[in-house]
Amino acid sequence: MNKQQLANKIWASANKMRSKIEANEYKDYILGLIFYKFLSDNEVNYLKSIGWTDEDIVTLVENHEDQEAVMMMEYCRNNIGYFIEYKNLFGTWLKPNSEFSVADLSGALNSFDRLISPNYRHVYENVFKTLQAGLSKLGENTTSQTRALKNLIKLIKDIPTDGSQDYDVLGYVYEYLISNFAANAGKKAGEFYTPHEVAILMSEIVAEHHKNKDKIEIYDPTSGSGSLLITIGKSVGRHIEDKNKVKYYAQELKENTYNLTRMNLVMRGIKPDNINTRCADSLEEDWPLQTDGGDIGKPLYVDAVVSNPPYSQQWDANDRELDARFKDYGVAPKSKADYAFLLHELHHLKPDGILTIVLPHGVLFRGDADENSEGEGKIRRNLIEKNNIDAIIGLPANIFFGTGIPTLIMVLKQHRDNDDVLIIDASKGFVKEGKNNKLRECDIKRIADTVRERKTIPGYSRTVSRDEIRQNGYNLNIPRYVDSSDPVEKFDIYATMFGGIPHSEIDELQKYWDTFPSLREELFRADTDKPYSQLRAEDTQSVIEQNADVKAFQKRFARAFEGFANSVHHRLIDHVDTINPQKELDAISDDIFARLHETPLINRYAAYQALADNWQGITNDIETIQQEGIGAVRVVEPAYKLVKKGDEEIEVPDGLKGRIIPFELVQQEKFQDELKAIAGLQMRVEEISGELDEIRESFSEEESEAYLDSEKENAFDKKAITAGAKAKKDAVEEETKEKLKKIVKLWEEQKNKNKQIKEAKQALIDKTVEAIENLSDEDISLFLHKKWIDPIIKGIDETLTEVLSAFETKVLTLGKKYAISYKQLNEDLGKSQKELSDLIGELTGDEFTLLGLNELINGEKK
Repeated sequence: MNKQQLANKIWASANKMRSKIEANEYKDYILGLIFYKFLSDNEVNYLKSIGWTDEDIVTLVENHEDQEAVMMMEYCRNNIGYFIEYKNLFGTWLKPNSEFSVADLSGALNSFDRLISPNYRHVYENVFKTLQAGLSKLGENTTSQTRALKNLIKLIKDIPTDGSQDYDVLGYVYEYLISNFAANAGKKAGEFYTPHEVAILMSEIVAEHHKNKDKIEIYDPTSGSGSLLITIGKSVGRHIEDKNKVKYYAQELKENTYNLTRMNLVMRGIKPDNINTRCADSLEEDWPLQTDGGDIGKPLYVDAVVSNPPYSQQWDANDRELDARFKDYGVAPKSKADYAFLLHELHHLKPDGILTIVLPHGVLFRGDADENSEGEGKIRRNLIEKNNIDAIIGLPANIFFGTGIPTLIMVLKQHRDNDDVLIIDASKGFVKEGKNNKLRECDIKRIADTVRERKTIPGYSRTVSRDEIRQNGYNLNIPRYVDSSDPVEKFDIYATMFGGIPHSEIDELQKYWDTFPSLREELFRADTDKPYSQLRAEDTQSVIEQNADVKAFQKRFARAFEGFANSVHHRLIDHVDTINPQKELDAISDDIFARLHETPLINRYAAYQALADNWQGITNDIETIQQEGIGAVRVVEPAYKLVKKGDEEIEVPDGLKGRIIPFELVQQEKFQDELKAIAGLQMRVEEISGELDEIRESFSEEESEAYLDSEKENAFDKKAITAGAKAKKDAVEEETKEKLKKIVKLWEEQKNKNKQIKEAKQALIDKTVEAIENLSDEDISLFLHKKWIDPIIKGIDETLTEVLSAFETKVLTLGKKYAISYKQLNEDLGKSQKELSDLIGELTGDEFTLLGLNELINGEKK
């Protein structure tokens, strides 16, 4: 399994196994156990790296009376920071003869805490406290608790922890579980998780700012699970060759969440020396502080601060005026700590540092900002006057787990070369996923590009001068500066009354007329005496498709992507065993943007999304090939599916599959005749079903009673029909007997066809297996191209189709808008009323009926 499949499998089982335990609590147990497995495996891997064998490892024991054992314990503690004896190793609990119980885990956790090296206590001390305290919640007694733990141990045993994959699989699974637990944890999710897409966006902004640095220090004062901090570290690490040059500072108030931070950082392969964490209140006690040199106890300044603090939280604002963090800006009100967090973070920035923080929209406009005001208005004014705010990015609503509050990312710096503020309204760029909205890759890239280039884009972004912000009373509410609302539809009075399409509304499609200059006249016939036009033809689509300028545009688009497929093939496939997927993604996306630079109308970000939509699958395949060699493409392996067995879901075999290349891809390329033959057989089976339905529908009432089973939705009664078809001459009417014989004959044919289909499918599978296992290098290149590159090309081509389709829709909508004028509607209505009156006038009846009909006629005339 690749990392995505493994993560899916573990999450599906874990979510079932947690039963009635809250997702917010259960995450601490399974994630804690994964971390224990990591540390246990890490010790074994370390010992093997210095020459220990499995037999040697069995001798690991905590024995303070044995000098050799003491030396071994100290050796481990000095080199990896802790010691776990053999009986407490995760792998030992998996042995066939293991008699593991909940007491064993409890004892192992106590032992671990006791044997941490003093130099590593800041990283490991009490890291399993939440897991230890929660063991009793896994069942009503030790038996049920042990059973639950055994199931968890079996579930996570396949997670690799040897570091050979740069901790990527372990980190991916861990992050995947955290995000899924967050999605199921309701309001509590905000305590520990920032959605990955938001973290990616913040990290792209930070990484771009520090792309030329060879080392960096980053800090999150409300670290939660540590995912945001790690994402930032990973992004800035793309520009730093030595990943050990990234130093992490994290502070978190809640102990169980603080433990998640430490676990997450350690499991990413970050050296303990680069991990600085503290379980405390960032607002109550300023941190981080200098720990050496002549400035011990003074504030430590970092290159980047990132955070997603709790929104509008209460805090102790008393006597804060002289606090170094707040004295130059103001003190946040006690009911809303948003600016308190921001100022704490800004205080810890180096002069060239950058801060990205998630905040509620209220910080943009709450409180008066005049010179004598206090609170949020004063802070906002000072941030503007001291030139700290670099950008404000409005995010879509309902993007965070557990809250629908609209949020924003504010970007701040200590020193800037410009004094304007970039304001972006990105609230409409998202995709719906379950109950939440989610930023797409193209949304993230568009925002990051806009921040980097400080672009003004109508309806999306604008750089706003400090003078304009002053004139608005330091109110930074996004709609004041960027109007992203949809334009109100206008109706032309003349066109509404008399018909015709106003030229002013046709002019609104000017960007299309600039690209297709001859198309306007082909679509619209202008009136000679007034500024209105009529659609020339009903078949607008054909006119557009046949237009010379449209055809030229299509050719221009095709030329822009000449050689693109070969270029991507060379990048990804010719060097698949050595490439860095992230660097290739950046290079290919740059290529797409460059090719579309001179191509109007096409949304470059939609084209980029075509690449992004396929990238995770491509990356998974690349990782597999780089780990296992190119031979992995020739591997056929068992497929599995989850089925319910009692109260559990278990994996059962479900045929075969290619590890990299899907069977369907090979079959479509190499076995088209076999696929057509199977399709022909299946079509005949469907025809037979149709013929049987026709016979059933032709049954008389007597035939239905005799040969249909009313208790089974009038299905054929097979026994009765078979007997009737063989009955003697006068036992069944001849016409009925012919129907029954036809049914039996069709059944027999259907049975034979289904047998042929089964045999043909198996033969095709056998051929496919043989073909995959014997793929030539040229075949591998071909199929990787078809799997990876063809879908990207198709997605990019669809951006052109979407442009033309959207244009056609606009033209048709314009035509329909004024297709029926008010004058014509009135004339048609009058004609219909007259016809109705004439018809009513021909009716006859008694005196009262005629009076009623006469009143109806008069009413219609009114």
